[in-house]
Amino acid sequence: MPPAPLLSSAANVTVKIQPTVLLNICDAYIRRSESQDRVIGTLLGTVEGNTIEVKECYAVPFNENQEQVAMDINHHQSLLGLHQKVIQKEVVVGWFATGIALSGSDAVINDFYTKECAHPVHLTVDTSLQDNKMAINVYMARVLSLGGKPLATEFQAVEHEILSAELERLGEEHKGQTKHVTEIDTLRRSIAQLEQALAGTSSYVEDVVSGRRKGDAYIGRYLADTVAAVPQLTPQVLSQVCADTSQDMVLLMYLSSLVRTQLALADKLGTASLPLL
Repeated sequence: MPPAPLLSSAANVTVKIQPTVLLNICDAYIRRSESQDRVIGTLLGTVEGNTIEVKECYAVPFNENQEQVAMDINHHQSLLGLHQKVIQKEVVVGWFATGIALSGSDAVINDFYTKECAHPVHLTVDTSLQDNKMAINVYMARVLSLGGKPLATEFQAVEHEILSAELERLGEEHKGQTKHVTEIDTLRRSIAQLEQALAGTSSYVEDVVSGRRKGDAYIGRYLADTVAAVPQLTPQVLSQVCADTSQDMVLLMYLSSLVRTQLALADKLGTASLPLL
């Protein structure tokens, strides 16, 4: 697999990020095991001059303990090989991690990705949403040395840009102008619209029956079909149907919780024996 082209330096580097990358990172964070505080993964994209465009990403299983990090390197290499069979021009350009602050083990992880590309970028996404904002930062590392002996790794901030199409920008503007709507608000609005429609229909039928208004055969057939489509259930049968549905929902919730527990256990057992970097 070809490495990314060399960059002159971390200065004057611009990183462009596709919005789907951020969505994939958030999805990986939601699906993480309960024992993990953050997720890390590989960034894929292209390099043209001093511009890096991040187009894809995937999470990599790992365990970290103080300054030691265990990554599933085979998982990383397998996904990379599969991706480059589809899009050969996209190469490893860096790695991502969730969280607002840099971690002590980031230098170790970054050292691994220097074997994949010359100057890997480090993308951090704050999934805690402090101040109701998703903080996004991009860094590039440089080694501080004294007398030719490396002493530490410093992460420098790099300019970045979130790419978006015209429709996405319009959606964000509209989102900023609208209020947050909950499911309860939507349900209330739907019930109010239903009550308004029933009141209008009832008024129309009463006017036609009393002779105050001439009836429409098309509307009459439509109302007859609508009424015929409503199941004729007694209050007792309707109550039983609702009770059965509630029991089915409780069973589904229990099964989903059981599946999550099994996945968390399998993930913990699978990453406990990973090799240390």
